Amino acid sequence: MQEPREQRAVQSIEVGGRLLLALSHQPGPMALKDLAAQADLPAARAHPYLVSFSKLGLIEQQADGLYALGPAALQLGLSCLHQLDPMKVAVPVAERLAARTDQSVIIALWGNMGPTVVRMIEARQPLHVNMRAGTVMSLLGTATGRAFVAALPRKILEEALAGPVGHFSAVDRAGAQNLDAELRSAQAEMQAHGVTRALGRPIPSVNAFSAAAFDHEGHVALVFTVLGHADLFDASWDSAMALAVREAAAEVSRRLGFAMV
Repeated sequence: MQEPREQRAVQSIEVGGRLLLALSHQPGPMALKDLAAQADLPAARAHPYLVSFSKLGLIEQQADGLYALGPAALQLGLSCLHQLDPMKVAVPVAERLAARTDQSVIIALWGNMGPTVVRMIEARQPLHVNMRAGTVMSLLGTATGRAFVAALPRKILEEALAGPVGHFSAVDRAGAQNLDAELRSAQAEMQAHGVTRALGRPIPSVNAFSAAAFDHEGHVALVFTVLGHADLFDASWDSAMALAVREAAAEVSRRLGFAMV
């Protein structure tokens, strides 16, 4: 099969783009020499690009001579955020995650009844579990639910757990009586490892790791979960499985405009 030819690019745009990217990665305005150095350009070569970008409103030079992103750059960023669909961003990442780990992957959103599965990608050896799009996961008894617990405001969790008793598992009902401890546990797990974990619960012999992806406002957009049979699933905190879930969530967060600290 003939390999696709590399598409023709405009080198000057790529060079100028390095200046815009360098400025976007800084917390404040920059001097010409510093900005040029960040873009790996001589200052004399960088200056004409900055003049052109200034004419387009992508960059503006302040009274003190420092350069900052301009109003056109802000408009581009806002337009990009408004056009983003978290699921369109997440599904290809989830498919790659399933291929990388050879495990089943689910994407869950926060719905009216709590953590809700919206997409499940089966492994080559599918899990025989009663889970499909629309399944509501236990809030406190699953890795998926605990990832939401670690990231959502307490008020939202309290409102969810105050819903009809039939909507929640015995684990949720019991945990609701000591929500502070459940919150601390889930948050500590996420802070220490970047994922939440479930070992053989709520499904015996099935392990899982979960991690949340965030939008540009820092709100939980969705949760990725990788799950598989315990005998084929390395559930250690530093395993390749845990790393893969963390990286998938971080990729979607970055694509949605979340500022990673």
